[in-house]
Amino acid sequence: MRHRKAGLKLNRTSSHRNAMFRNMVTSLFKYQQIRTTDVKAKELRRWADHMITLAKRGDLHARRQALAIIPEKQVVHKLFEDASQNFGSRSGGYTRIVKIGNRKGDAAPLSLVELIITEKSKKKKTPKKKIKAAPQKASATDKKEPSSVKPTETAAKEEPHPGEGQKTGAKPASEATSAVAEKNETPDT
Repeated sequence: MRHRKAGLKLNRTSSHRNAMFRNMVTSLFKYQQIRTTDVKAKELRRWADHMITLAKRGDLHARRQALAIIPEKQVVHKLFEDASQNFGSRSGGYTRIVKIGNRKGDAAPLSLVELIITEKSKKKKTPKKKIKAAPQKASATDKKEPSSVKPTETAAKEEPHPGEGQKTGAKPASEATSAVAEKNETPDT
């Protein structure tokens, strides 16, 4: 019987196995996801959940226990700082294992292990609607001035670039408007 013998051997010595999982859990918290084989991913989940539980506890003893497993101080500091925000409302199941196919060389089944981070939902800032200015009433000087603007000036502003949207043989817009303007200015006899 195999009572009280939790964990997988993975055909490694205990020192090799512990070193491997210490490095894997450090990489998981550093990069938020890692790619490994299915069997290692399932065992890594146990290590990662234990570290997050220690981080949620947050006291000095828990920090020292985490430092005994995770060798990088920066990773432990970041884990303890963000644990209550990222995992506070969750009571387990901090990691997700996604199967991603087989490895090319030996056809070992691979998985992606990633942290499930639940960030507090912040209120989204809705963009304020721009208030359009009310149309202003035309003054007496504006009513008298429209004849002072030359038709060629307005046509030059609205004229498209040569070759855009024009049919072959058609007059450009500036020539057509100048011909209409000349017709209007010349008195009929």
